[in-house]
Order: sequence, then structure tokens, then C-alpha cells
Amino acid sequence: MEYFVQQLVNGLTLGSIYGLIAIGYTMVYGIIGMINFAHGDIFMLGGFAALIVFLLLTSIFAGLPVVLLLLVMIAAAMLTASLWNWTIEKVAYRPLRGSFRLAPLITAIGMSIALSNFIQVTQGPRNKPIPPLVSSVYNVFGISISLKQIIIMILTVSLLTIFWYIVNKTALGRAQRATEQDRKMAALLGIDVDRTISVTFVMGASLAAVAGTMYLMYYGVTVFTDGFVPGVKAFTAAVLGGIGSLPGAVLGGMLIGLIESLWSAYFTIDYKDVATFSILAIVLIFKPSGILGRPEVEKV
Repeated sequence: MEYFVQQLVNGLTLGSIYGLIAIGYTMVYGIIGMINFAHGDIFMLGGFAALIVFLLLTSIFAGLPVVLLLLVMIAAAMLTASLWNWTIEKVAYRPLRGSFRLAPLITAIGMSIALSNFIQVTQGPRNKPIPPLVSSVYNVFGISISLKQIIIMILTVSLLTIFWYIVNKTALGRAQRATEQDRKMAALLGIDVDRTISVTFVMGASLAAVAGTMYLMYYGVTVFTDGFVPGVKAFTAAVLGGIGSLPGAVLGGMLIGLIESLWSAYFTIDYKDVATFSILAIVLIFKPSGILGRPEVEKV
């Protein structure tokens, strides 16, 4: 039983990271109906930004408090990722917004490859390790829970709450929901559609950057290929939970993290991805819009 609960904790931690990335996917899809396949590489870029800040700060200021170090790493990662995603939206996606549906998709894949190769060229192809930032481990009824796991889960719940409030209770959120329903009508009513979409990309990138920093803190290593697999898993989480739903994105991430952790613990690790995508297929057969997703209403 203790082993099972331990795997639950590990799965929820991994799922929290997937959930943070998945929120970015679901926000962008919800507002413009596009899958931003470069989002996984924005997550990876956030991790590298945090790594560079960590190396700079630890080389200049020895003995810097870990809390302050983490906060600066997160802030730098959010700023870097937001600027990149804002630029990508303005340069690569906005000119194609009225084009046929495959054009933005192909562009997104191209931007993903470009970002990955840019990091490979500038930072090198090898793994970039860092020493443990948070090493405290607590033993609760025979279950080991590390402080970094607690940080990741609390941060995920806090950010989900903040962003849910922004989307549902603020003027920006109303503008986002109006743009999602009908861009032309929203523009006629005085909403700056381009600005609203750009802010949505920035918000998604910020969450991906936090996830990238948490991923670096949790595993202690990053590499330029890290954007692909977590990005695909996070996209799967968004679809599983119901794309367009913020709680659904986090729920989907948690479920995928739990499936991976439990499958790896009790069965062969080689087939954990097969198990994840098989469960996704089964869920979508019975719930095509995802667990918390709403059926799409066609405008006539």
C-alpha cells in the first residue's frame, strides 16, 4: 500500500508539470482554434533560461538563498518565454490567421523545429545538469515526499486558481471569451482582438516557463530535445481533459502522470506511452470532447 501511495505522489508531481504546459495549449486553442505545436519548445526554452540564470547567479553571488534563487529563475524564464511566444505569434501566426487551416499548423511545426535547433546550436547538444536546488525529504507514514514535489503541486494548484479567476472574472477574461466565441463581433464591440490573442500567448508561455523551471528543479537536468516528449504529453493531457477547459487541462495532466507512474511501477516501463495513448483513445470514444470539455456548437 505504501508503494502504491508513493507512486501516486510521483504521478501527481509529474502530472502537475504536464498540466501547467497543457493550460497553454488549451488557452491558445480556445481563443483561435489552433494547436501551437511550438509550445513544448517554449517549455524547453523556459528551462534553459532558468538554467542560464542559475549559472550566472551562483557564479556571482555565492550562498544566495534558494527561495530567492528560484524566484529569480522563474521570473527570468517567464520573461524570456513570453517574449519568444509573443514574437512567434506576431511574426509567424498572425499573418496566417485568415489563411486555410493547415497553414498555421505547418508554421507551428516549423517554429518548433527552429526553436529546438536554435537551442541546440547556442547551448550545445549535451545534457545540462545542475546541483540539487531543494533536497529536503519528509517521511509521512512510510511515504517519502520531497519538498520539491510539494512545491510543484502547490504551485500548479495556485497558478490554475489564478488563471481561472483571470479568465472568468476579469475584463481580460471576458475579452478572451468574447474573442473565442466570435472574433468579428468582438472587434465590432471594441475589443482589441490582436492584443487579446497576443496576451493569451504570453499567458500560456508564462505557465510553460514555470513548468520548465520546475522540470529543471525536479530532474536536475535539461537538454534541447526536452520540448518534444513533454509537449506531446501535455497536448494529450489537454485533449484528454477537454481542450478549452483550464481545469480539464490540469486534470488531464494529472491523469497522464498517474498512468505513467503506476504503469512504470507495476508493468514494464517500455509500454507506458502505449498505455497512456490507449486510455486517451478509450476516453475519446465515449467522451469525444474530453472529460471536462464542452461539445462544440456550430455557428450558423
